[in-house]
This record gives sequence, C-alpha cells and structure tokens, in this order.
Amino acid sequence: MKNSFKLSIAALIVAGLSVQPAMAGGKDAATAAPKGQGELGIVVINPYKIAPLTAIIDLGGKRLTNAEVTIRAKGKKGIDISYDVQRKAILTHNGIPLFGLYANYMNVIDVKYQLESGEWKNETYKVQTQPIYTNAVDGQLAPFPENNVQKVAKGFEDRLYFILGTQRDLESKNMQWSRGGAADWNSHPSYNYVTDTAGDVRWYLSPFRFDGTDSNEMRGVMMGWHQMDNGEMIVAKGQSYMRYDLLGRKVFERRLPRGYIDHSHEIIATDHGTYMIRVAKKDYHRPDGKVVNTVRDYIIEIDATGNVVEEWDLNTILDPTRDVLIKALDSSAVCLNIDMDKMGKKVELEPDAPFGDHAGIGTGRNWSHVNSIDYDAKDDSIILSLRHQGTVKVGRDKKVKWILAGNVGWKGLSDKVLTPVDDKGRKLDCNRGVCEGDFDFPWTQHTAWLTDRDTLTVFDNGDGRGFDQPAMPTMKYSRGVEYKIDEDKMTVEQVWEYGKERGYDWYSAVTSNVNYMSDKDSMLMFSASAGLFDKGRSHPILTEVSADQDKDIKVEIRINHVAPRLVMYRAQVLDVELAF
Repeated sequence: MKNSFKLSIAALIVAGLSVQPAMAGGKDAATAAPKGQGELGIVVINPYKIAPLTAIIDLGGKRLTNAEVTIRAKGKKGIDISYDVQRKAILTHNGIPLFGLYANYMNVIDVKYQLESGEWKNETYKVQTQPIYTNAVDGQLAPFPENNVQKVAKGFEDRLYFILGTQRDLESKNMQWSRGGAADWNSHPSYNYVTDTAGDVRWYLSPFRFDGTDSNEMRGVMMGWHQMDNGEMIVAKGQSYMRYDLLGRKVFERRLPRGYIDHSHEIIATDHGTYMIRVAKKDYHRPDGKVVNTVRDYIIEIDATGNVVEEWDLNTILDPTRDVLIKALDSSAVCLNIDMDKMGKKVELEPDAPFGDHAGIGTGRNWSHVNSIDYDAKDDSIILSLRHQGTVKVGRDKKVKWILAGNVGWKGLSDKVLTPVDDKGRKLDCNRGVCEGDFDFPWTQHTAWLTDRDTLTVFDNGDGRGFDQPAMPTMKYSRGVEYKIDEDKMTVEQVWEYGKERGYDWYSAVTSNVNYMSDKDSMLMFSASAGLFDKGRSHPILTEVSADQDKDIKVEIRINHVAPRLVMYRAQVLDVELAF
C-alpha cells in the first residue's frame, strides 16, 4: 500500500512536470481573440466609462489607414450621423470610434474601412445600448430633458447641438470657504448632452464620474464647454479644469492653481496654446485690511503645462463699488440663485452685507459676475461680459480699451464708454442707457464673443434694461444682438438683432448665448432660461436663424426641463468631423 501510494504521487509529479512546459510555451498558451461581428475585433461600448452612447470597434489585430462610419437613423424621422475617421483617431483608440448611438436601442452602423494593403472592406455592425441613466432627485417631473423640434429647414438637418444644462442641488457636504466665495453655489450637478434635429439624444456625459457630492475637489457645475480645433472639448468645474475627447478619453484633468478658487461660467483656449479661466482669488487682502475670497472677478491665463502666466484682477481694473445696474436687477434671478418670491423686486444693497455669493458691491461680493471671455489676437486683449456691469475690453497691460454699456457711474472710465451711432456714423442721443433709433445696449448680458465677420455678438438677457424694472415682469424681452465697433473712433453700431419680437415667451433672465455660424451664415441663439418663472417646467428655446435681415428661422427646438425653476446654460453646434 505504501509503495503504491508513493508511485501514485510520483506519477502525478511526473505528469505535472510533463504538461507545464507545454502550457507555458506551447501552442495552448495563446489566447484566442474574441470573435467580432465582422473581420475586425469586438465592439467595446462606452470604452472610457463616461460617454454611454459611444463605442469602439476594436482593430482585432488589423492595420487600417482610414474609415467611414454611418450610424443609421432610427425610424423614418431619424437622422443619420456620418463621418470620416482619420488614421490618427484609429491609432489613438486602437479601433474605429462610434459616436452618436441612440440610447436603449439596437443601433445599426455601416462601416467602410481601408486596410494598409489598400483593400476596402464594407461591414455592418449592431450595437445594443442601455437607457439613459443619470441622477434622480426630489422634485423631478421627467427623467431627462425633452427636446421638442418645432422646425428644421432644408440644409440644416445634419446639425448636432451640444446642450449644457443644470440640475437641482444634490445633498452634499458644505464647502463654503471661511471667507465667503462661491463654492457653496458650486454644488449643482449638470446635464451635458447632444441632440440631433429630430430631438433624439445622441450623446450624453455620465454625471457619476463627475459627481462632487462627497468630494470637495469635484464639486461644481461643468461650465464653459468649447470644442477645440482638433475636436476635443475643454470645460471647467468648481476647483478644476479638464480636457476630454468625444469618446470620453481624458486628455487631462487638473486642479486650479493654488490660490485660485471657484471657477464657473467660462474657460477658453487662445490661439497660442494657453487657457483663460474665470476664477476667484482666495484670501484677497482688501485695501481696508479685510481678507476675503472674491466672487467671479478674476481671469487667469494658464499654459499647456499648468503654469499661470498672467492674471487680471478686475477689482483693480474696474470699480467694484459701481452699483447703478446692480440696484436695478430683479432679485428673483441672479445667476442660478432663484427666488420666486422676489420676482419684480429690485435688489436691495446693504452696506454691511455678508461677504460671499450675493449681489452686492465691493470686493468679496458678486459685484461683477463675469460670465464669458473672448480673446482678441489682433491686439492681445480680452473681452469680458460682466453681468452686473457691462461688456469690457481689457489689454494685457490691464488698461480698459472700451466699455459697451450705458454711460452711467463709470468713475474715471467715462471716456472709455463707446458712443452709439447709426449706420451713417451719426451719434445717437442716449439718456441713462436708453438710446434713440434702432440701438440698445446689452443688459445683464452673456457671451460677448467676436465673430469672423469683424463684429461682436452678445446675448442681451434684458434684466435691468434702462437701469430699471418694467411695470410688469411680462414686459421683459431678450435679444441676440450684433455690434460693429470702431475702436479708433470709439463708436458702436448695432447691425443685427433678434428676439425682441418674440416677447416674454423668449425672455431669459439668466444664462444663454449667441454664436455666429459662418458655415451656414446663421446665428445660433439659446434662450436658456425661457419659462423660468412659469408654474410648470422651464422651456429653454434653441433658435438658429439666418444672419441677414430676413432672420428666417432655420431650426427651433423647445426643451422641457426636468423640474421647475431649472435652467439650461448654453448650446453650441457640435462638429463630429473635427473629432475623428
């Protein structure tokens, strides 16, 4: 028995030794590649875990030079999404990127690709996606914003619109800095999605990766999305700024540099490789000796590796005690601080108001509220929209070049206020910012951006118009407006406007934007808080019209938000061809 037991053990040992070499280096060691639907590899859905309606067809060991993709439309009224894929994108993702899948649907994708040998292949893939899944909070009336298409003109069917919106506060840790600031406001999560002209969602950003409920570093609204020349997207969020591509691949994600806090509203890229970000300054020493955190009144320029190369302190460039417009604001809506009980009531300024994110004057309060930045490469200057002051151009020398606003209360800067003129160059008479003829200044405006036809577009929200409140709130209106500025003569001419004729239904107390679109000679406008004061859900309105004087509506989409008193932020045209 003992000898038999020893022989059995020896046999097992010998057997084990005999198979190990074959397992380690033999034919059986290789792992068979997963079988794909076509001649390439498998389809990896949501490859970077933050963009659920994207995918990658893995190369499966093949070498490709380029590809063409079409995501087939859903039903008879759906929209195809087609784009070319360059070799760089194929190499970066080790596969063919798929963008624009429908949610909760068996997508059909036609793919044409070229092998290194020059041979072309045509294949069809099917990809089942999951339903849209985002945060759900108390008070919602719908799971996701609803896009109701009103009109799409011929030639605009292929438009894709990137919609940026807000959601209610989630229960979260209080992050209010000890000396005020706007960090507590930055607890809002956000919606970020793409709609086509049929109203279908074709991309959205999963909020969970960026949820700041339990992380001070991650708190904040994702604001200031811009698509770069290479198709990637930049955005900032509270205490950080980041860059991603449309498939969700992270290019970088960085904390704000030390000493700067509370980003919101804007980040842009300049044409010399830097980023400009609207922030605030931590532990700012006021002339009276008080130490505060400032609120939405600092611009910093950061290079590609994160070094701060310049800053603009608006507390020293402008007058933080100018109150003529702030006193005229409707206190029911100051940015996203919404209080329906104060509708139609002017802001009451208190000399000893607490520091922090409150409409007020003096460093440490929300006296400026910068909501957009643009960079003018012609003279290395920045153009800023200050909701509570006006639109201002400032040079790198920190000197004001011009001001687009009513000439009231600009101590020491009155000579920098642009003079309104008509189309013949004749000066227009203005009284407290109200001018004769077809001219009006922008009031509590957003997105003062240059166009490539040598003009400036501004979304004129319209609150505080004429430094006053109208007899009834329903008399308010908003506009998309275009100005021609002559910096030598220090004059401004209004050359185009849209929205006044739409009245209160199109009025947005806060947020919103306007972009001139040179590809179709149109103006894209987003009245992002339309319907904010309705009893039901707000109805932000995306309107793209011809940029001539006919102002024909080319696209209009009305969006039902998920809950009352919620607004969208901005909308922009998304160019898929840039991305791949």
